[in-house]
Amino acid sequence: MPSGTPKPSAASSARVETTEEGAPRRTFLTSHNLASAQGLPLWQSGGMDRAPQNSSDNTAQNAPHASPEGTVGSTTLSGNQIFRLAHRLSDGVNGARIQLARRWNFVPQTIAYQGYGSTGWVRVLGRVLLTRKPAPGSHAEHAARNGTQNVRGWRAFTSVPVQFTDVEITIGDVVTRVKADRGGLIDTVVDVQLSPGWHTAVLQAEGTEPAEALIRVVAPDVKFGIVSDIDDTVMVTALPRPFLALWNTFVLSERARMATPGMAVLLDRLTIEHPDAPVIYLSTGPWNAAPTLARFLSRNMYPAGTLLLTDWGLTQDRWFRSGQEHKHRNLERLAKEFPDMRWLLIGDNGQHDEQIYSGFAQEHAAKVAAIAIRQLSISESVFAGGHSEDGDHSASVVPWIYSPDGAGMAKQLTSLDLL
Repeated sequence: MPSGTPKPSAASSARVETTEEGAPRRTFLTSHNLASAQGLPLWQSGGMDRAPQNSSDNTAQNAPHASPEGTVGSTTLSGNQIFRLAHRLSDGVNGARIQLARRWNFVPQTIAYQGYGSTGWVRVLGRVLLTRKPAPGSHAEHAARNGTQNVRGWRAFTSVPVQFTDVEITIGDVVTRVKADRGGLIDTVVDVQLSPGWHTAVLQAEGTEPAEALIRVVAPDVKFGIVSDIDDTVMVTALPRPFLALWNTFVLSERARMATPGMAVLLDRLTIEHPDAPVIYLSTGPWNAAPTLARFLSRNMYPAGTLLLTDWGLTQDRWFRSGQEHKHRNLERLAKEFPDMRWLLIGDNGQHDEQIYSGFAQEHAAKVAAIAIRQLSISESVFAGGHSEDGDHSASVVPWIYSPDGAGMAKQLTSLDLL
């Protein structure tokens, strides 16, 4: 690996566990072991992961972000006990979904997402799900084969994650074996020597067809990259308002979603001006929506880039995943992975992008080329539950620009010699 390009730490790929010879291996939970004993994949056995049973030694450090006490019936439970109970209930629901999926002839499928990396390592992303295959010769099969699907949002949430299943990753002549996490997600770093440019990783879980993912390998001398939010930045969604969020996420067909005026042209111009720049789409959206988002970006002529999304619901130590923490954590990770990179951070003023980007810029001013914030319209602000006022960034060493569309951003970025 070239000097100056650090290998991501093992902690950064904690979602999965490599199983190469000599590496430590975690013992997974009883349902997984039972499935192995039966000689069946976990999805066929109907077994499900159970919530971790914290010992008295680690209860305090694993306590969830929840109220300290609660009552179920006449029994008083600590916050940690309630959290474990919530995990068991969640596992019960997931187990029922597994059984229904088997009854409805859902089949396991490996889905591979675009990754990125440097010349000595790559970050590989994918997911293992139970999905319903289109009938042979049907319109749905033809649309899936040609990428012309027009799927209503709720259908993206009908698939069932396959937990803790083995996944083989092949990049060139390097083969790595990992395990998907609780949500069926693969997010791992593979050590491999590659030349700058586009490469292919092949992911295959047990009982599935192999899936290919493009990997963008960034040259060590590339100094400019792009990080962009999705909701209300490149796609008009107005997601924060609850009822509208439900409508946009679960009811609206994907082809009814609108691109933000001028943003595709802006990002396309940026990638022409900086052809080797990595493009990262960093969003708090769920991984269930990844195929829909990828088709939206492609259909609206946005440049190809890595999607960094999140999961909804319980985690090992929290009741809900923090969208702000997700964005902050990935920005910090990018700063470590590419220490000489200066990032253009693109977001909007409807949620928390300004606060997140401002905090990152204060800590890593030398790593931020500029911050571009899309201003929501009056109607979008109403739907989104309000917006922040344009902040006073006169004391910031990082340039801030504000505009309601991509054309206005492009003009200001030109004055900064970024376009």
